[in-house]
Amino acid sequence: MTGTNQRVLWVLRILSAAFLLAAGGIHLYLALNGVGGILGVMFILNAVGGLVLAIAMVALRGRMLQAATVLSLLFLIATLGSLLLALTVGLFGIRTEWDFTLVPETVIVESVGVVVLAVTTVVVLRRPRD
Repeated sequence: MTGTNQRVLWVLRILSAAFLLAAGGIHLYLALNGVGGILGVMFILNAVGGLVLAIAMVALRGRMLQAATVLSLLFLIATLGSLLLALTVGLFGIRTEWDFTLVPETVIVESVGVVVLAVTTVVVLRRPRD
């Protein structure tokens, strides 16, 4: 892999980690500022998952990096999908509205994050083995 390709991969990995941290940070903020009950617990778990995956994106190599990128992509897809379900038909009896705290921002962060992670996943999976 050439030096330019390595730099592009590192930029994608760092961007991916940033979006994972942002999504997890939003959920942590919501859990610490009023969202309680089982939803608050799920938001804390989401924040922990985002942190662990962000660390994995910058720390791992080889097959472990491949696994981390796929899991990170699936994580953000599931998080965004859960929010979209809660906005439309409800999820586990929980419904939310578009004007609830940070909902529009979360949709934007997670949507762009899914795109960035999809590109990162393709690049990681197509590159030669370390």
